[in-house]
Amino acid sequence: MEHKQKEVDEKKWVYDSSVDHKGRPPLRASTGVWKASLFIIVYMIAAQLYQKREVVIVMKMTKLVTNLAIEFSERLSYFGIATSLILYLSKVMHEDLKSAAKSVNYWSGVTTMMPLLGGFLADAYLGRFSTVLISSIVYLLGLILLTMSRVVPSLRPCGPGACLETRKVHEVVFFLAIYLISIGTGGHKPALESFGADQFDDDHSEERKKKMSYFNWWNFGLCSGLLLGVTVIVYVQDHVSWGAADIILCVVMAITIVVFCVGRPFYRYRKPMGSPLTPLLQVLVAAIAKRKLPYPSNPSQLYEVPAAEKTLDRLLCHTDKLKFLDKAAIIGDNEDSVEKQRSSWRLATVTNVEEMKLILNMIPIWLGCLPFGICVAQASTFFIKQGATMNRKIDNDFLIPAASIFSLAALGMIASVTIYEKILVPVLRRATGTERGIKILQRIGIGMVFSMLAMIVAALVEKKRLGVVEKNPKTGSMSMSVFWLAPQFVIIGIGDGFSLVGLQEYFYDQVPDSMRSLGIAFYLSVIGAANFLSSLTITVVDNITEKHGKSWFGKDLNTSRLDKFYWLLAIMNMLNLWVYVILARRYSYKNVQRRAAVAVADCFKEDGVTLTSMA
Repeated sequence: MEHKQKEVDEKKWVYDSSVDHKGRPPLRASTGVWKASLFIIVYMIAAQLYQKREVVIVMKMTKLVTNLAIEFSERLSYFGIATSLILYLSKVMHEDLKSAAKSVNYWSGVTTMMPLLGGFLADAYLGRFSTVLISSIVYLLGLILLTMSRVVPSLRPCGPGACLETRKVHEVVFFLAIYLISIGTGGHKPALESFGADQFDDDHSEERKKKMSYFNWWNFGLCSGLLLGVTVIVYVQDHVSWGAADIILCVVMAITIVVFCVGRPFYRYRKPMGSPLTPLLQVLVAAIAKRKLPYPSNPSQLYEVPAAEKTLDRLLCHTDKLKFLDKAAIIGDNEDSVEKQRSSWRLATVTNVEEMKLILNMIPIWLGCLPFGICVAQASTFFIKQGATMNRKIDNDFLIPAASIFSLAALGMIASVTIYEKILVPVLRRATGTERGIKILQRIGIGMVFSMLAMIVAALVEKKRLGVVEKNPKTGSMSMSVFWLAPQFVIIGIGDGFSLVGLQEYFYDQVPDSMRSLGIAFYLSVIGAANFLSSLTITVVDNITEKHGKSWFGKDLNTSRLDKFYWLLAIMNMLNLWVYVILARRYSYKNVQRRAAVAVADCFKEDGVTLTSMA
């Protein structure tokens, strides 16, 4: 009777440590899942512009709208700025090719590294909903300041007449505005995506499957915002004015903040539990203090939270890797009580030890993804700059904005995500008998292969473009259609549909439950660190090639050798792929105890999917 009552309760209520907007256990039928996530994703799509059965179904879609709304807004804004930034810096602010590319990479790097701080604050102190709301307001302030730098006469780049040099006041206000947007993104991006994923209960089989689709549809929404950002917004920038585009972005962001707040009653919330780093440090301190103790003969002798004291938090099963950390969970033979040992950092639970192992196991994977990130960085810098030098006319009347070529990458990503979700996953689930179809790291590896192919294609196309310039120095590559760049954009977009979505899912799923926002920040930091490495690679290659003849990076594209640079990146990625495959094959996935109370030794794993003995 008791077991049946528990099943009924879990069908009606959500017991995964989340609460509703009034602090109560959430009602499963009216909170979370797609009905909440849609609000978040729409908000994401709108922000992308800057950087680039009846009743039940209606209720579910209403919640999904709020999450979709706020992510739509953020991505709309981000890509509206990011994809045009290199053109603005070179055409309006008169920076040369190297300086403009470095400025874009630095800004992109800061924008994607700031989430480490924002994710920490969201997990530890502010909570994800509050972090999203505060950072969105900061984001909006940055957009308002950016608009002022282009609309207010005294803050514009130049006064009336010829303009050979940008006003210093414009440079200060402009860079202050875009870095204020970076700060807003720092809290917004990690908290929003993890907040959307929090709407699904990992211990409910149906919701767990929906959660696996969440990251695919999240990126579908992201690409939708990107498409609008690099087409509509970029067109307004080119054919109306930069200021008019900024005004549109400000209005959209303000509206979607309101939409996000409207979805408040439908959300499931996680209370911040203090610094997630403290338990990890406790494990290190306890393991070092007990380094001379012998290992127990049976893992079940290691300390875990007693069944009588179990909370709603999920526990992890013991694994055999990094065994030196297990000593932190050995109960000492002295007379001190378990509580006293824990309070003095001399004892950690098996779950805390396994969480530390998870973080350490992620470091090689994080490093192995950096060369892929360097390839991704080229799409928003050199790829777009190439497009600006080519024939962008359609029917001799309509001129395609250079940054709008980036929409081909978004289309490639939308196609790959849709095919993966609707065709590959069902087929692979039947073939492998697992919920995911393929392992997360396998999905990331497939994307890396596509990114390598994109660099090879980019090198061949750039070689042809330089050949056209050599034959026709006067017209340059204007006789060559910009659609020659389509294959490299589409291929890298397809790769992103595998690798970027896989990285999001990997870092959210494999971090400790208390670090979910930081997990998304870890994913973003791959792209951020890769942007910095891209700038460093450009500097190193520039210096080396200049010493041994002519630099690969001239004042403009026609005096540069980007084809050789692309070949270098392709070779780097090919070598890195071998290392990544070895790391992925040896990786141990997170092993979670499900709801049944099990002993430490009862846990087991199959094909990368976490399982437990239910006996």
